[in-house]
Amino acid sequence: MQKNLYLIIILFSLTSCYTYQVKKPAAPPTDNKQALKKNSASMPMKSATSEFQNQDSQQPPAPINIQEKLAANKNVKIDVDGRSYKVIVDRWESDSLVVHPVNSPKKTLKFHKNQINGEKIAEKRFSEPLSNLLTGAIYVGIAAGILYLVR
Repeated sequence: MQKNLYLIIILFSLTSCYTYQVKKPAAPPTDNKQALKKNSASMPMKSATSEFQNQDSQQPPAPINIQEKLAANKNVKIDVDGRSYKVIVDRWESDSLVVHPVNSPKKTLKFHKNQINGEKIAEKRFSEPLSNLLTGAIYVGIAAGILYLVR
């Protein structure tokens, strides 16, 4: 029982509240779609659906600017040619990104911007739900330890 408790305490102390999260793109304004739905009640069904499809086809997805996402000194997880790297961005040299891995600052890596998958760029951020979960688990562990000592 004591060995399991020590193991659990060690595991919680080694867990980090920082996770790599992909930034979700901002949602386009939905005012036009809501107005279209209101107007479609008075229109025949075919014209409303064709107008709705034309409106969606006119708005192409926003291009992903990799150079803005990967600014200097950012801690990110990038996907390059199918491999995942946790790196810290150093600088941009024309179309090439110069980075170093998180755990080895002396080693440098260089990637062309066409090699980097822009949709899978994940920034290192503080995860509040994970933090709350760890805090609750630690409080439960402390309470269990106090109850064990009292008995």
